[in-house]
Amino acid sequence: MNQKRFDEIHRINYLTSEMEALYHQASLKLGITDSVSIVLYTIYDTGEICLLSDIYKKSGISKQTVNSAIRGLETDGILYLEQYSGRAKKIVLTEKGKEYVNNTVAKLYEAEVQAFESWSTEEINTYIRLMEKYADCFRKQIGAL
Repeated sequence: MNQKRFDEIHRINYLTSEMEALYHQASLKLGITDSVSIVLYTIYDTGEICLLSDIYKKSGISKQTVNSAIRGLETDGILYLEQYSGRAKKIVLTEKGKEYVNNTVAKLYEAEVQAFESWSTEEINTYIRLMEKYADCFRKQIGAL
């Protein structure tokens, strides 16, 4: 690998770590753990019907960590699991949970929206296109390992 490519990958890795640190900082400010933040954020982002399998697929965290966060949120009366179809389970926010989400991850979501407000539509579309391209290329490389 040439030095230029190494430096570029180093910079990308630094920025990725910085973004993860920002989400961690947001979780701390919101008074929730990173895993709870990720679970609630995924529920909020998915919308009305969020299957437990959606959390596993979209969150990037282990099933064990997801299940632990879900159990804690169930104990706190934030959500409950309901049979959906076959073996699939749906996550349902309680009224307390809806309020909790609005006071936590909905604020994080809004911060993301505000961060993009200074970007043009073209810049946002370019960012999305490049992220998709990188993910597709990287996925192929991981498959070839």
